[in-house]
Amino acid sequence: MDDETTNWLDSLGAFLSEDETVSQVVLTLLGGILTVLIFRFAIQRVVNRVVTGVKQRHGAEDTQALTTSPVEAMRRVQRTRTMGTVLNGFAGWTVGVIVVLMVLAEVGVSITPLIASAGILGAALGFGAQSLVRDVLNGLFMVFEDQLGVGDIVNVGEVSGVVERLGIRVTEIRDVDGTLWFVRNGEILRVGNYSQDWARVVVDLPIPYESDIDQVKDRLLLAAKEFSARPEWRRKVLEDPEVWGLESISAEALIMRLVVKVRGGEQWAAKRALHAELKVALDQAGIDLPPLNRTVLDGTEGVRSSSKRVGRSAAEDPDTA
Repeated sequence: MDDETTNWLDSLGAFLSEDETVSQVVLTLLGGILTVLIFRFAIQRVVNRVVTGVKQRHGAEDTQALTTSPVEAMRRVQRTRTMGTVLNGFAGWTVGVIVVLMVLAEVGVSITPLIASAGILGAALGFGAQSLVRDVLNGLFMVFEDQLGVGDIVNVGEVSGVVERLGIRVTEIRDVDGTLWFVRNGEILRVGNYSQDWARVVVDLPIPYESDIDQVKDRLLLAAKEFSARPEWRRKVLEDPEVWGLESISAEALIMRLVVKVRGGEQWAAKRALHAELKVALDQAGIDLPPLNRTVLDGTEGVRSSSKRVGRSAAEDPDTA
């Protein structure tokens, strides 16, 4: 240790020894900081042990590899990390308040009236910071009730996307365009979670009116089963595909409904892959899909739609689209 460092430490010791109050305040602050660090270390250690244990049980090297594991494992990892974030914030605020009270007591400020008037202060804060209290309480309930977690794909009203951070006051959601939305927890009145448990891929396929329904049904079901048997989808498809049958009938086409139950969050990728599989199957079977919105020339008046009525009915009833 050099002379400059030794002199600095001696000066600090002399300063603290001159005024016992200052030394107590400094020690209290250092103790508070140390306590927060210990709490955060302990919480992070518990979170890491839970996440590591889940990954080891399922033979995954990282969290992303858990997408091929059971849904409960991924949910446990997400919930543990989210609760760790919330507990870190709660521990920091709690220790901070205690340290402030201890420092006030050390400098001679009586904290007994403060504690006695805590009810009045709480009422005043509740009235003046209603939105803040609502944000915090709603955030805690969302975490403990497992309404959503980090990595979930959710719809919270005006915003839909992937939850990147769930804080004690604000939830950060990134939409499909890459925009990061900061949503106050108190403004979240409903949560639609696309990632929990399972989801259903629904494909409404128009076929020519004169088609053999049984033949088309068998062909669609065979193509869907071949899709679900592929290595990349085998563990993501939870049940055998089903053809529910005719969803609607019109003069232009019959609408066949095919459904596949998949893991939550996989429904969009599964639907795109299933569309490609069905397209190949229909081409091989020689089945041409009917045009539902044709345009024809109408003399000098230009182009008009020959199926405006069909377009309006499809807009009114999405199931017939």
